[in-house]
Amino acid sequence: MLQVGDTVPGFCLPNQDEEEICFRDIKGKWIVLYFYPKDNTPGCTTEACDFTAAEPDFSKLEAIILGVSPDSPKKHRNFIDKKELKITLLADEEKELCNLFGVWQLKKFMGKEYMGVVRSTFIISPEGKIAAVWSKVRVKAHVDDVKEKLQTLQA
Repeated sequence: MLQVGDTVPGFCLPNQDEEEICFRDIKGKWIVLYFYPKDNTPGCTTEACDFTAAEPDFSKLEAIILGVSPDSPKKHRNFIDKKELKITLLADEEKELCNLFGVWQLKKFMGKEYMGVVRSTFIISPEGKIAAVWSKVRVKAHVDDVKEKLQTLQA
């Protein structure tokens, strides 16, 4: 998994509207990049809704929020419409970004092992470096923690 101080590798992924979002085009801003397992599941919905509710606060901090999962742009669009989300979701169907960031890992659930996304959040500085990392995120109060950390980093 990428750590604080690592340089973020270049990437391009489609968003919910099948528009390509490339790191080179957003570098220079604070970025909250969060990885989550699957659209329309309880924890992922809570996290997306919490980030949506806090979006104005992140906007004031001149930070953009990007959610990433292996779901398709179409699934993301349905998720956004259904839950009235105000954040951008990136479709990583080939799990390229998940692998680059090291969040595609072996997971265990009810005695079964499988590969999946470990819920993780990264704050990326305007210089394109990892400024903060949360791994194995617990959704409750997570968005507030991210916001506080961003405020501290900018102070």
